[in-house]
Amino acid sequence: MSPIERFREAIERAKQAEPEYPDAAVLATVDATGRPSARVVLVRGYDERGFTFYTNHRSRKGQELDGQKVAALCIHWKTLREQIRIEGSVARVSEAESDAYFAGRPRESQLGAHASLQSELLSGREELERRLEQARADFDGAPVPRPTHWGGYRLTPDRVEFWNEGAFRLHDRSRYELQPESGTWLEQRLFP
Repeated sequence: MSPIERFREAIERAKQAEPEYPDAAVLATVDATGRPSARVVLVRGYDERGFTFYTNHRSRKGQELDGQKVAALCIHWKTLREQIRIEGSVARVSEAESDAYFAGRPRESQLGAHASLQSELLSGREELERRLEQARADFDGAPVPRPTHWGGYRLTPDRVEFWNEGAFRLHDRSRYELQPESGTWLEQRLFP
């Protein structure tokens, strides 16, 4: 079984056990100096190509993703006592893919993407609310287009680790590593 198939089984269990945000994952990035940063994102798609999430390209995470082109995701489901760690390279998804996802977002979220200067300094909540009102006025009665600075990224995994909690810290861990020469996955068991 490939790690993507195994992930698919896990996320289906998570949707039943943790219906609110079963796709929430910690995304870890690094800047040009190697300084790490982590935050929660929502994994909005996954397939054999990788794991997709969306953000403002000008944000700190966007700049780090575009600059270093590597990242890691960590998903933990407390009720299932399962964790999945995913590492690999990152690239932007196509404009068409970003457009399609953006079009399906709630209108207020679309307007928020125009209003927010993500990761920049904010003088106060009032400034954000003014910017949101301006976006509402700008697009009153019209579809909200995707901002050019907003879109998706796909993390293409080369390492995926599955962790299942065991009694007395005797956890079950297995790691899949992509073999570049064959394009196949090597599965190995790890001590807890």
